[in-house]
Amino acid sequence: MIDDALKALREGKFILLYDFDDRECETDFAIRSDMVRPADIALMRKDGGGLICTAIHPDAAEHLGLPFASEVLRTRTGIAETVGDIPYDRKNHSSFSLWVNHRDTFTGITDNDRALTITAIADQVKRSLNGGGCDFRSRFRSPGHVAILRAAEGLLSRRRGQTELSIAMAIMAGITPAVTVCEMLDDRSGLALSKKDAQDYARNHKLVFIEGDDVLEAWDRRSSL
Repeated sequence: MIDDALKALREGKFILLYDFDDRECETDFAIRSDMVRPADIALMRKDGGGLICTAIHPDAAEHLGLPFASEVLRTRTGIAETVGDIPYDRKNHSSFSLWVNHRDTFTGITDNDRALTITAIADQVKRSLNGGGCDFRSRFRSPGHVAILRAAEGLLSRRRGQTELSIAMAIMAGITPAVTVCEMLDDRSGLALSKKDAQDYARNHKLVFIEGDDVLEAWDRRSSL
């Protein structure tokens, strides 16, 4: 299953990524950010319904000067979350960084605008990790309509959220470690889409469904080599 999921990521196809039964119990659409198209944004907002976010590697976030939002807000407002505030992860804060729009967008919220912002973020991630020139400030403005998620240092050894799972998969797939994700919500219950319903969606749409446990097992095997 992990090989099928990594192949789909390389090819720019969606996968459905479930975290853990003892965590959020959520399934996210996940797709490599450097190949996101406006049609992909439309699919995520219609069939997913959650926040459309772009997860990036922690080293890239550091090179690009992208902080954790909680750290900025704590010093400026005093209302930021602290460790222990999140019911599903008492040991960590959330991975939210900045919300941005590319400077060439208009409102930033349209499918075209968000696709442009996301692919440009991926380009900056690639440049930052390859030693190339990057200037995030000149290309983006904040606040905007694309939430950037900064993966934790140490990835899955530190935190096991969708952010870290998706970036670990990008590394294993050998692609730029920038992955766009969106939670699948349930219109009927008002909750996250159940694992079973997400698996049914995957079968009906010929998508790979993979669980965090499978990603973690593959990551641990890779780390032990």
